[in-house]
Amino acid sequence: MSKKISIALLASASYLAVLHPAAAIEATEPPVVYADQMLQRPTPVRTASADRSAMGGGFIEFLFSDGQSGRRYQPQPSYEPRRALLPPMDPQQSMRQEDANEVARPAFDPKYAKQAVEYHGKEGAGTIVIDTPNKFLFLVQGDGRALRYGIGVGRPGFTWSGVKTISAKKEWPAWTPPPEMLARRPDLPRHMEGGPQNPLGARAMYLGSSLYRIHGSNEPWTIGTNVSSGCIRMRNEDVIDLYGRVNVGAKVVVL
Repeated sequence: MSKKISIALLASASYLAVLHPAAAIEATEPPVVYADQMLQRPTPVRTASADRSAMGGGFIEFLFSDGQSGRRYQPQPSYEPRRALLPPMDPQQSMRQEDANEVARPAFDPKYAKQAVEYHGKEGAGTIVIDTPNKFLFLVQGDGRALRYGIGVGRPGFTWSGVKTISAKKEWPAWTPPPEMLARRPDLPRHMEGGPQNPLGARAMYLGSSLYRIHGSNEPWTIGTNVSSGCIRMRNEDVIDLYGRVNVGAKVVVL
């Protein structure tokens, strides 16, 4: 009886080899996997020796191992889910991120917009008065009136008070951070020519021989805050307006 079964199995194997010669080859040789198939076909892994003995080896193992002797397929994640883990290539992403940053920034408070107000101080017309605690700059007009602008002032530890005069005026000034600032911020550039990205903004009015200036800024959300290293910061449109109204030698009182 066992001899008949063996003959039958050999006959079946021979018949399969005639009809499917590739299958007979795969029964003894590992399959060739090309590079362009690696993301589409599962990666074969060897079965444990216990599995091989249970299957009987040889032709029986071939029948129960998807046509590959000694190997079974283990499904691998497809390419599409893995591609979802890659960084997006959308060229508009950076623009959308910038828009999100703009939304996150606080809106400009209208109370810091330029406006005519009453002023009853003792300073004469043409004097600039810096109200540091309230973040306002007054240009005295006389007759109990003044133009008031919102400003950004020094951070804690960088505020100051005193009387200065405007010693120079410059449009789109260049900026060279002083050594004291570079010591605190070594990442800053050593020099920057004037322009829209320059932190001194569109105009600068230099205060005496000090390092302080009244200057512009393209960051309106910082107006009304303690933000600088002692300079008086204004919106670009406001500093342009003030620049056209004062002359070199004008008195500046910082409270």
